[in-house]
Amino acid sequence: MRKQGTITRWEDDRGFGFISRDHGTDDLFVHISAFPRSSRRPEVGDTVFYEIGKNKEGKPQAVNASFTDEPESPRPIAGKRSHGAWPVLFALLFVGFLVAAALFNRLPWLVVGAYGVLSLVTFIVYGWDKAKAKMGKWRTPESTLHLMGLVGGWPGALAAQRLLRHKSSKQEFLLVFWGTVALNVLAVGYLVWSGNAVVVNQWIDQV
Repeated sequence: MRKQGTITRWEDDRGFGFISRDHGTDDLFVHISAFPRSSRRPEVGDTVFYEIGKNKEGKPQAVNASFTDEPESPRPIAGKRSHGAWPVLFALLFVGFLVAAALFNRLPWLVVGAYGVLSLVTFIVYGWDKAKAKMGKWRTPESTLHLMGLVGGWPGALAAQRLLRHKSSKQEFLLVFWGTVALNVLAVGYLVWSGNAVVVNQWIDQV
């Protein structure tokens, strides 16, 4: 049975808050995942519809939540991708570009390896951040996630967004994320095009 309440507390950086209930009962915990992915971010004072479910510890929490001022939309089917295939294609093309540049001695293989390591670390950090969000613990700052993407971990971040479904719906975050991707790709493209990466390769050989 759907009920109605008001959000009395919301911590957007941690992705959870509380909904006031009638009859003097305690406020009900609600996580951002309870709302449709297409919805806006909740704010204090929003009136919402919700159902009461239970978390892994058996404690009550709000599920299937929606805003009273927005039409309800069907919840996404599990496993269905909400984004197009172009981000994955772009990442694959970039990886192919890195490998080709290394094969033609336009880019050190160390750089290609660094992208792999940074992507793996970034993927793990995204997964850890999602786990902390579910537990209601302190989150990894978004600035840290963006910095990791900027220095070369963005393929791993993209994989985490699609496979773990983390940080894949907040438009403000995605706007900055793709900005860091563009800066990183342009920087590498300039190194390869200008030939400066060859100097780096020679320096590595000397070391």
